[in-house]
Amino acid sequence: MIYKSQEKALRKQAAEILRQTHFPVTETELDSIAVADFGLSNPLSEGAQILTLFATDRISAKLIVLLPNQILPEHWHPPVGDDPGKEEILRGFWGTLRYFEEGPDTLDISLIPPGKQDCFTCTKRRDLQSGDQVIIPPGVKHWMQGGVDGGCVISFSTCVRDILDQFTDPAIVRTTKIVDDEIQGGVL
Repeated sequence: MIYKSQEKALRKQAAEILRQTHFPVTETELDSIAVADFGLSNPLSEGAQILTLFATDRISAKLIVLLPNQILPEHWHPPVGDDPGKEEILRGFWGTLRYFEEGPDTLDISLIPPGKQDCFTCTKRRDLQSGDQVIIPPGVKHWMQGGVDGGCVISFSTCVRDILDQFTDPAIVRTTKIVDDEIQGGVL
């Protein structure tokens, strides 16, 4: 759960980053940036800002903005019916995004939130900067983290079924709940 003021502030930060990239987006699109907290209520630590450019039944493109050291938690795209699951291509185009997948351990454990080591099993790190690209086959676990100044990637993928993504952290809820800043008559 996040508050409307948090959502607005995070959307504004992501919009500023996207303006810096000079990627052609409209103000209407910037106003539609989705803010995700994955049900953890700590979006600066574990969250993401996502602008869906388009999504059809077969393909999609999104801009994923991660603030400095912000984590998009470990997940994978499972099969659905006869479909093997979403295949995704991430291409860096601003800042640095730390991408983690299964493989030889190159993880600095200090990058993981305290007490959450069991929720991050992918330890092979690859930094995605402008022009760097990774292809993620269906069903492959991965997670990402914004670099020191944050990072932005464009994600191209087969059909989007984000609500069906599976996460290593059992506490994650895929749908972000946004509430008014007022609580029981008081203001935060």
